[in-house]
Amino acid sequence: MKRSIVLVVLIIVFIGSIYIYKSSEDGGESARSITWDGLERTYRIHIPPSYDKTKPAPLVIAFHGGGGKGKDMQKLTLGGFNRLADREGFIVVYPDGIGRHWNDGREDVNYRAHREKIDDAGFISALIDRLTGELNIDRGRVYATGISNGAMMSYRLACELPEKFAAVAPVAGAMPLNLSSRCSTSRPVPVLIINGKDDPMVPWEGGNARLGPLKLGKISSVPETAGYWVARNNCSSSPSVALETDTHPQDGTKIMQEVYTGCAEGTEVILYTIEGGGHTWPGGYQYLPEIIVGKTSRDMDASEVIWAFFKKQAIR
Repeated sequence: MKRSIVLVVLIIVFIGSIYIYKSSEDGGESARSITWDGLERTYRIHIPPSYDKTKPAPLVIAFHGGGGKGKDMQKLTLGGFNRLADREGFIVVYPDGIGRHWNDGREDVNYRAHREKIDDAGFISALIDRLTGELNIDRGRVYATGISNGAMMSYRLACELPEKFAAVAPVAGAMPLNLSSRCSTSRPVPVLIINGKDDPMVPWEGGNARLGPLKLGKISSVPETAGYWVARNNCSSSPSVALETDTHPQDGTKIMQEVYTGCAEGTEVILYTIEGGGHTWPGGYQYLPEIIVGKTSRDMDASEVIWAFFKKQAIR
C-alpha cells in the first residue's frame, strides 16, 4: 500500500512538473483571462496567421486532463492543433481548469472543481460568447475535444450545451455515471470517441476511474458510452466496422473503427478502439512511462482524425 501511495505522488509530481505556464505572447498565441462566477479563469488562444476578421472562423476548444493546464494539452498533442489551425484556418483555445481539474459531472470526487461544484459548463459558454464578441467566430462551427478529465468535460458540454457545440471528440474518457440523466435532447450531437482498450485509468469496462489505487468516481463503460450517443442521436444500431492499417506494428497497438450512420439530421457517431492502447493521445507525447499509463498508438494522429471529423460538422 505504501508503495502505491508513493507511486501516485510521483505521478502527480511528474505531471505537474512537465510544463511551465507562461503568461506571454508567442506569435499568434497569447495567454488571456476572463472573470466568470467570481473567479478569474485563464486560457491560451492560438489564432492562425491567415485569420481574416471579415470571414467567420471555426473554433476548437481543447481540454487538458486532470492535473494539467492548457499548455499541457499543446505538448500532449505535439502542437498538432496549432499546426492544423495554421493550415486549416480555425482558432484553437486551451482553457485551464480550477485546481487543474474540470467539473465533468463525476460524483464522489474530492478535487476542488468537483467539491465546490465549479460551473465549468457556464464558464465555457461565457468564454464562447466572449470570443465571438472579440473575434469573428462561426457560432455554427464550435467544437470540443480533450483527454481524460477533459474528455469527460467534452461529454458534459455535449449533454448540457448541445446548441453551442457542432461536435465533440473525447479521447481516453467515458461518460460519468448518471451524466446521461442531465443530457438535453434538443439536437443530435455528432460524437467521435477514441479509447484505449488497455487504459489503466479509465477502464474499458467501466466502474471507477483510477489513479493507481485511488478511486476517482464512477464511469460508464466505453461500449455503454458509445451506445448512449448512438441511441440519443437515433443512429442505426449496426455500424460499419473496419480494421485500420497497422502502420507501426512495433508499437503493440491496432485500431478498429466503428461508424454509426443513419442518425438524426445527418449526424454520426464514430468509435475508435485502440487495441493495446493506454491512457494516451494517439500520435501524441508519451507523457509517462508505459508501465503507468499504457501504450501510445502510432497508427493514428488523433489531432488529424479529430479535425477531419469536425470540419464535416456544423449547426445550421
